[in-house]
Amino acid sequence: MTATATATLGPATEPAGSADALTERTLRDSLHAALDADARAWLDRALGEVADSATALHRHFPAAGRGCGRGPLPGWAGWSIADAARTVLLLAASPDARTLVSEAVSLYHRGDAYERIGVLRALPFLPIGPAALPLVDDALRTNDTRLIGAAVGPYACRHLDQDHWRQAVLKCLFTGIRLSAVAGLDARRDAELAAMAERFAQERRAAGRPVPDDTWLLTHAR
Repeated sequence: MTATATATLGPATEPAGSADALTERTLRDSLHAALDADARAWLDRALGEVADSATALHRHFPAAGRGCGRGPLPGWAGWSIADAARTVLLLAASPDARTLVSEAVSLYHRGDAYERIGVLRALPFLPIGPAALPLVDDALRTNDTRLIGAAVGPYACRHLDQDHWRQAVLKCLFTGIRLSAVAGLDARRDAELAAMAERFAQERRAAGRPVPDDTWLLTHAR
């Protein structure tokens, strides 16, 4: 492959069309503003190499925290600078959906918790449809609140069916994750989820255990 202008970070220039395009542009701009000159140079080099060689992605994706920093990304709740860098690295890889899914699966299963979070954060930006839902399912089966919180973002909201999405929301309650982490909660919560949350609250009270404060967000669903 030949590197193109889109392989460098810079302020994003893609036109605002869909909400997804606007979000990607905002992410790139937020990342650009958060990086110092050395980190920006590291990422630009990495993006160019990823655009030229698929193997470079597997070298630079784990190194994103060292190259760009691990602090929080301003304006993006729950995101780190490394998460954003890993997202744009994946976006610089092959545009072929099947290849992107394969790369995301490989990076997730070979990576540590932070790299897995980076993959989960990147999923809603990738043109892959629901093909990466097994990664969301894997994260939701864990008790790692970092992974669960990343798994219930926009990708899960867009692609999980209603039953599995309800179970994901309840998993957040069970593990103490604030429901602000759940993308699309207001739009997707329903009477069945409210009933499930009420049963959960009743069981907690009967056992003499505290009910998470966020439970009311579900039990008072319309």
